[in-house]
Amino acid sequence: MNPQLEHLTTAVVGGLVGYSTQQVRDLERLGVIPVADRAANGYRRYAQGHVIALRAYRALAAAIGPVPARQIMPVLIEGPTDVAAGRIDDLHVVIALGRARIREALRGIDAVLTDASDVFEEQDAMSIGELAQALDVRPSALRHWEHEGLVDPGRRNGSRSRRYDARAVTEARIVAALRDGGYPIPVISRVLERLRAHGLAAEVRTLLNERLSDLTRRSVALLEASAELHALLSRQGE
Repeated sequence: MNPQLEHLTTAVVGGLVGYSTQQVRDLERLGVIPVADRAANGYRRYAQGHVIALRAYRALAAAIGPVPARQIMPVLIEGPTDVAAGRIDDLHVVIALGRARIREALRGIDAVLTDASDVFEEQDAMSIGELAQALDVRPSALRHWEHEGLVDPGRRNGSRSRRYDARAVTEARIVAALRDGGYPIPVISRVLERLRAHGLAAEVRTLLNERLSDLTRRSVALLEASAELHALLSRQGE
């Protein structure tokens, strides 16, 4: 162990990872890094493990965002290695699922525009529960999107049961993909209205492709974070 990386001050630790002293204290308070020892005079004393944890957090935040990174760091620091490794695997899975959702939405746009005049078979419709499961969202999210005019499910035989045909499923996929990307409801409403009224798909395709590019960036950033995460997990048990 490098003795020069033991008993570090807050300012030195911050300088090593590019954070201010206040950011280091805040991240310690949030559990992103282990609690620092205290010297006899009450000052914090950081060590190599804190530097490694901060570097891992910084790399992870660049890939998935600071809030999700803050939420997962305590698990990576304190949890068993298999649990921590599983959480990192889950991050890759979430990105892969988001990418698949966007591609399904893009394919759905082409299908809806091409087959607009086709007769839709009722047996192909999805219930709210089935669609919520397919999109990995809560049924309440689908009801909210319906309330906002983003998705328009039909009803079967005049009943209250929602039935989502091909167009409604595609619209729900578009909404789910764009909401994941942080797009506000008014923006999504605008592009869907143009798609419905005029068959103008260019804008919604642009937004979906922007989201796809962002997921690719996150995927690459997560791979770049592997070295820092490996260094963090390698210290477990020390």
